[in-house]
Amino acid sequence: MSSFLQSSPNNYWRNLFTRLMLVVFSTALIVWLLPRKEGFQFKYEIGKPWMGDDVIAKFKFPVLKSEEAIEKEREELTSTFQPYFIYDESVENKAVEDFSKAFDNNVPAPIAMFKPHITRRLHQLYQRGIMNAPDYSRLATDTTAQVRVVNGKNATSTDVRQLLSTMNAYDQIFLDENLAERRSLLLKYDLNQYIRPNLTYDKKRSEQELDELLSSIAPAEGQVENGQKIIERGEIVNENTARILHSLEKEFDSRNTGKSESMNTVLGQAIYVAMLILLFTVYLLLFRRDYFDKSRNILMLYSLITLFPIAVALMVRFTNLSVYLLPFAMVAIFVRIFLDSRTAFMTHTTMVMISASAVNYQEEFFIIEMVAGMAAIFSLRDMSRRSQVFKAMLSVTLCTMIMYFALTLIHSDDHTVISWSRYFYLFLNGIFLLLAYPLMFLIEKTFGFTSDVTLFELSDTNKDLLRELSEVAPGTFQHSITVGNLAAEIANKIGANGLLVRTGALYHDIGKMSNPVFFTENQASVNPHNKLSEKESAQIIISHVTEGIHLAEKNGLPEVIKNFILTHHGTGTTKFFYITYKNNHPDEPDNPIPFTYPGPNPSTREQAILMMADGVEAASRSLDEYTEESISQLVNRMIDNMVNEGYFIECPITFRDILVAKQVLIDRLRSIYHTRIRYPETQTESEVKDEK
Repeated sequence: MSSFLQSSPNNYWRNLFTRLMLVVFSTALIVWLLPRKEGFQFKYEIGKPWMGDDVIAKFKFPVLKSEEAIEKEREELTSTFQPYFIYDESVENKAVEDFSKAFDNNVPAPIAMFKPHITRRLHQLYQRGIMNAPDYSRLATDTTAQVRVVNGKNATSTDVRQLLSTMNAYDQIFLDENLAERRSLLLKYDLNQYIRPNLTYDKKRSEQELDELLSSIAPAEGQVENGQKIIERGEIVNENTARILHSLEKEFDSRNTGKSESMNTVLGQAIYVAMLILLFTVYLLLFRRDYFDKSRNILMLYSLITLFPIAVALMVRFTNLSVYLLPFAMVAIFVRIFLDSRTAFMTHTTMVMISASAVNYQEEFFIIEMVAGMAAIFSLRDMSRRSQVFKAMLSVTLCTMIMYFALTLIHSDDHTVISWSRYFYLFLNGIFLLLAYPLMFLIEKTFGFTSDVTLFELSDTNKDLLRELSEVAPGTFQHSITVGNLAAEIANKIGANGLLVRTGALYHDIGKMSNPVFFTENQASVNPHNKLSEKESAQIIISHVTEGIHLAEKNGLPEVIKNFILTHHGTGTTKFFYITYKNNHPDEPDNPIPFTYPGPNPSTREQAILMMADGVEAASRSLDEYTEESISQLVNRMIDNMVNEGYFIECPITFRDILVAKQVLIDRLRSIYHTRIRYPETQTESEVKDEK
């Protein structure tokens, strides 16, 4: 029975409450971020078939212009608008007055004769109109620009090219032929100081007039009559139809408050998301209770279910990017790698259905992403190499493109309506799916999983640690390989994880590398235990567990492999030294603690299988003869003792599993230690006569 049910009632309800709160939190977070719109709305996409029922206008309403059309009209009006500039006569009078005073006092008689020419020229320039340089530069970029010059109560439209800036007005002074000849002499008198803008921008009046002009833009063009057909099912949505549908939405909103509709939207989304997550939770409770009992499994599954709908909601609300850029099949890949195919399918389905609530074309989205998930799961049926993620990417990309093409043909036989950009998005989706390769490591570290790929890599006997084991303790290395093969066959027969138990078996005795000669499989002739006491020998034997954990941590082995090192002897005793010590010290009180392994006992079927295979394989080396009867007796005695001593109480292995394990061990040991047939020798003629 699972640990979840074996726990105390308080723990049971606490764990159940924690998982229910996880469901509530996931639902609340998704619903909070899901996009929603006040009031009534249609779901459509330009260039796609209309998937709803026929739409008939039930009342007359105007057809609103698109935002682009209104913006274009605003730009056209703004470009033709004539800003207002106020003409100030006092500027000219003051400038000429200043010029006269300065010229009379500071110039010699030969130059003073040019005063009337300069005065006349200044008057001509001020009559044309002078702006400050920034205003003139801004307006002069448009060769057709005009401004309205306000002089008193009159406002006259004037071409900007007829006006002057303070900069080019100075050059205009010397276009007078009388002044051009004495330009070099006149430059020293700085006539530029008498060039001042007499046209001032009237910001308030200009902005007011522009606002009135822009407000005259009509928001609608044309109207739809009551009873007019707008669109029918299967018809392609074009830009004009989209504007009409958008106008109908606005009209519905204006005729309704919209507040109750918004609350209804939130309530509907909450029920929708909660129902899907609860159904997924029920699936775990009914069919994958072992996953439901483990926090890391629950956290990973609900994180994946929550993360992608949130990403879809954020993309829809804040960007114009296609949701097909998101690699949804990554969910199926991760769950398939770390758990199983059925759970991967259920998780992916739940996630896609929740995400579909945020997009317009739910049917197309659901079909394409379900195909992506199935392609990913099928392509990872036997996950033995990380490079298979690339194979999954190709499968997902190809299948989704084919399915999108099929859906396009179903809805329309016009190839011109095919959205080629969608194929580009699906291709990029496949590229992003390759991120599953590096993210696989992140999932393993974050949630404490060990994938089949990692186990395959760890079981490579050319790995540094295993190669060192084969060199330092060759007997232990051969023992580990044999135990791994035995344990894997048992696991495969009872439906346990054969790859996991085989990998665990390869590393379960790595601690023996610290003192290899103290273990019988590595001894040649001399037994170093002969020079030690029973307690000293027992401590050396027991230390291979703690030394193994030290090596495992040093080499970064996963937690699941370290558990095999800890549990392969459980809380058993080194019986040889324990019994020998008791026989040699009959008067001392019984104290098995110095001879007892630290444990704990196995907590999984794989750990129990390794304990059985390890104990039986080691004991089989001590048999005097290898017959069917002796092997059967050994196997049954060893495993029955393990059961009677309570080593398997904490793990979910059944009596049937144990019977299967016994039979596998008996059959395999018989094939390993079978007696070869002795071939007869050819007798000589004299030997034949002697027999007669």
